Amino acid sequence: MLVGYMRVSTDGDRQVLDLQRDALIAAGVDERHLFEDRISGSRTDRAGLAKALAFAKPGDCLVVWKLDRLGRSLPHLLVTVTGLKERGIAFCSLTEQMDTTTPQGELLFHVFGALAQFERSLTQERVRAGLAAARRRGRRGGRPIMIDAEKLATITGALEAGATKAAVCRSFGIKRSTLVDSLARIGWSASLKGQEA
Repeated sequence: MLVGYMRVSTDGDRQVLDLQRDALIAAGVDERHLFEDRISGSRTDRAGLAKALAFAKPGDCLVVWKLDRLGRSLPHLLVTVTGLKERGIAFCSLTEQMDTTTPQGELLFHVFGALAQFERSLTQERVRAGLAAARRRGRRGGRPIMIDAEKLATITGALEAGATKAAVCRSFGIKRSTLVDSLARIGWSASLKGQEA
């Protein structure tokens, strides 16, 4: 069975929704099996898409007019289509002529997956290069320091005197994660000081 999904960004896009509806019906989707959203593609809380995905059963095919109707980002598309594949549901995009029930469509899907992985690798590379450049200029990435040096010296003194991290957090009104992060930044280790963590 074919299950159709349509999406427009705003209520004012009625003509575009009609175009999608006509194309999906012409492709063989029953009007009773059409689901729609009037919301941005970048939003994750799309009720119509959730209903379409819940309605589709193994052996069915989710059909969209165009890939960007399903999602605006390549990673989101891949996650959605991979989820369908794991459930035994095919995917078809009419405009791009992508049909995962055919060898060509399966190949195209894998190419998209490779491109998404390439994009992630480039992003990670740019982040690492940016952090390295910042370090060379004396800046450090990550969360800002939440405990000033004077307060941190008092805290480490208390810990070295035998206070527990829980007691220090209560006394100084700080979160444990903030304390642990601040101690890690200065290289303080309870095991080196002979104290309990």
